[in-house]
Amino acid sequence: MRLFITGVNGFIGTHLLESILTKTDWEVCGLDISGSRLLPYEGLSRFTFRKGDIFKADKELEEEVIKADVVIPLAGIAKPAFYIKKPVWTFELDFEQNLKMVRLCAKYGRRLIFPSTSEVYGMSKDAELKEDESPLTVGPIVKTRWIYSCAKQMMDRMIAAYGQEQELLYTLFRPFNWVGPRLDTFRDAENHQARSVTQILYDMTHRRRISLVNGGAQRRSFTWIGDGIDGLMKIIENKNGMADREIFNIGNPANNYSVKELAELIIDEAKKFPEFRAAAEAAVLDTVSSELYYGRSYDDMQNRIPSVRKMEEKLGWRPATGMRELLSRTIAWYAVHEAE
Repeated sequence: MRLFITGVNGFIGTHLLESILTKTDWEVCGLDISGSRLLPYEGLSRFTFRKGDIFKADKELEEEVIKADVVIPLAGIAKPAFYIKKPVWTFELDFEQNLKMVRLCAKYGRRLIFPSTSEVYGMSKDAELKEDESPLTVGPIVKTRWIYSCAKQMMDRMIAAYGQEQELLYTLFRPFNWVGPRLDTFRDAENHQARSVTQILYDMTHRRRISLVNGGAQRRSFTWIGDGIDGLMKIIENKNGMADREIFNIGNPANNYSVKELAELIIDEAKKFPEFRAAAEAAVLDTVSSELYYGRSYDDMQNRIPSVRKMEEKLGWRPATGMRELLSRTIAWYAVHEAE
C-alpha cells in the first residue's frame, strides 16, 4: 500500500509516520512546509518527503494523489489561539485547500481518510457524542472560534456528498484531545498559542501563573496519542471494508477531566521529574476570564465525551491508556526536549 500524507511534519503526522514505518511494509510520501521533525526518517527507502505549501503545490499534490492508494490530508489549523485570531486563514486552509484534496481523490478514485474533529459537535447537549446521531450545534457568528468547527463540519458533509454522488471511498475520524510528545512547542506556549497540556506545563516551568480560563470548569476527554494512532492504523488497514464511508470518534471517555483537574494532575505528575519538581511545587493556579485571555470572539463548550462503540464494534479498537500514564509519558518527553 502507498499512502500520501499532507501535514506529515505535524503532531499526528509524525506519530502516524513512525507507526507505519515500524509496524508495516507500507510506503509513504509526505508533504509539508517543513521537515524539521522528520530527520529520523531521512534515507528510509519506504519514505519520501516533498517540501511544499498546500496553498501553492497543486501540481505536486495531484502527482502524489495519482500515485497513492490512500490519501490522508492532515494539513490544517487545530489550535484555538489561531482560529480565533485568524479565522479567514483557518477557513482557507481547513476547508478550501483541503477541498482540493477531496476533489482529487474523487477524480482519480483514491481512498480518502480525513481528520474531522470533536469540535464539530460544538455545544451539543448529548451526554455522549455519537457519530451518526448527535446534533452539531455551534455558537453565534460573532464568536469566531466556531469557524474551525464549521469548516470541518462542511468538509465532512462535502466528503459524504462525494461518497454519495461520485462513489468516493472515504473514512472520517474525529480525534478527541489527543495528547503526547510533540503536541506543541514551548515556543508556541510562550505566546499563549499552545493547547492546554503544553501551555500548562510551560507556564508551570517558567514560573508563570497557570491561567484557568473561566475557572477551568470545562471538561474534555483526553486521549494518548499512541492509542489514537492505533485506531487510525485500523482505519487505514480497513479489514473487510468495515471503515468504508464511516465516521469514527477516536477518544477516551474514561479520561474525562476538567481543565482545572488537568492542571492539578500535571503539577502532581511533574513533581516526579527532577527537571520540573521545584517549579511544580511553586505552581500557582489563576482564574482568568475568557475575554481577557482570548478576546471577545471566544466561546466554549462545557463537556465532550465521545462514544467509541463504533470503533470497538467495527474495528476492534478501544483506548488503553489512563490519564496519569499519558501525562507522565508526555511530561517525560518535555523533560528531555524542552526543559531548560
